[in-house]
Amino acid sequence: MILRDNYLSSEAIKESMRVGFGRGLVAAGQRDDRVVALVADLAESVEMQHFRDAFGERFIEMGVAEQNLVTVASGLASMNKIPFAGSYAAFSPGRNWEQIRTTICINNRPVKIIGSHAGLSVGPDGATHQMLEDIALMRVLPNMVVIAPGDSVEAEQATMAMALDGRPNYLRLAREKTPLLFSDEYAFEIGKAVVLREGNDIALMGTGTMSYQLLVVAEKLAEKGISAEVVHVPTIKPLDSETILASARKCTRVVTAEEAQIAGGFGSAVAELLSEQAPMPVKRIGVNDSYGESGTMQELWQKYGLAVEGILAGVEQFLSE
Repeated sequence: MILRDNYLSSEAIKESMRVGFGRGLVAAGQRDDRVVALVADLAESVEMQHFRDAFGERFIEMGVAEQNLVTVASGLASMNKIPFAGSYAAFSPGRNWEQIRTTICINNRPVKIIGSHAGLSVGPDGATHQMLEDIALMRVLPNMVVIAPGDSVEAEQATMAMALDGRPNYLRLAREKTPLLFSDEYAFEIGKAVVLREGNDIALMGTGTMSYQLLVVAEKLAEKGISAEVVHVPTIKPLDSETILASARKCTRVVTAEEAQIAGGFGSAVAELLSEQAPMPVKRIGVNDSYGESGTMQELWQKYGLAVEGILAGVEQFLSE
């Protein structure tokens, strides 16, 4: 089983995705001495301090200079290094998108951009730090791979996989601790989605933190006699078209969920695919044309319809239409 036995239990272990990323970065550095790390004055927040402590000569503190962060990373990549550039997603890609586009993507440099504290999970920091537009910003860039892991186990594996990938990569990480989903048997692969629960009546497709929410929703739907298939899509670009289309065609209705703006995000990517290859009803759940505000993660998920109750209500309404 790729899922942990007690992942839905109140006793489920919780860990921040950032911690998994930190482990994966150290492991990638041990495996290949070309791996270097750059950070914009946020080493502890992004969990890059472990790499700094292990490989000090391969760690660069850039200070609060996000444009320079990714430009220097691109230069290092051109010299056969494998740079991981870390900051808050609100600042990278939020503040330096043009430099990412021009110095990294146009030149197809294999820079690994780490956008931590993405989504609403930044909580009390408020709208300025709650990056909700990054999926849309990054997936539109040619050559860019976009990854949103479901837990810290997958974040660790994704980090190691990114170090081996020859393209620009963006890794989206939440701040708060979230339940561990995946067991030691799980193996992340860039570009691959995974069916976490089989079903026939409706396909629930999630990315990042929302895949866990959809698993809980599926349990509640089962109590009402509704069979929901849950598909976890950690790689938003390139999409695993084969897995998504197979689940969609089997269930004939699709709901997507993401902790981000629905405009141009993960749900839009799925809707684009289905409109061209398998037209059917699709409902996108996420933040709808608004900014966040201060509050705990759970309070914000509740307000913006991303808590289990809100997603469940949206799915049931969709099924009744």
